Amino acid sequence: MKCLSELPQGYRRILSLDLQKDKKLALRINIAALAVAAVMGIIAGVVTTREYFLYFDIVKIIIIFAGMFIYLVLHELVHGMAMKFFGSKTVKYGFSLLYAYAGSKDYFNKNMYIVTALAPMVIWGVVLMILNLICGIEWFWVIYLIQIYNIAGSTGDMYVVHKISKMPKDVLVFDSGVSMEFYSAE
Repeated sequence: MKCLSELPQGYRRILSLDLQKDKKLALRINIAALAVAAVMGIIAGVVTTREYFLYFDIVKIIIIFAGMFIYLVLHELVHGMAMKFFGSKTVKYGFSLLYAYAGSKDYFNKNMYIVTALAPMVIWGVVLMILNLICGIEWFWVIYLIQIYNIAGSTGDMYVVHKISKMPKDVLVFDSGVSMEFYSAE
């Protein structure tokens, strides 16, 4: 199963998404991300005891921000690795005004794109959960805040998966990194 380098004959664009241009959608996704982060933070705050909060210091705060930046890069690398796995010859990485991205000049079918979209959240979610389990309470919030960033930061990916799941089976996705186009022959 490989992605396509050209759009097949008879396909037409059925949807375009560009969070740089569609400010209302970008705002809705960012509000949803903040809501996810708040819920995850509240749940962990209720479940944990006060002693979990005693381990914060400036070094751990610096590690949290460095970890979030490193995670952002790794998140996009996983998107790119998934694109390559599905046959993309060239993956482009970058930072736009609001987002980091991985993009390609190829067309991915529905299942390929769902895997590509969700791979970073799932892979890093498992890695961060394991780290949380083995690192003890003094590192709980450092790791968990990066996990919140992982899940909340994947809200846009989850939105796209929700949209594509309702599309025809033959849908092809062109993801340039900063925008996406969805095509179908149906």
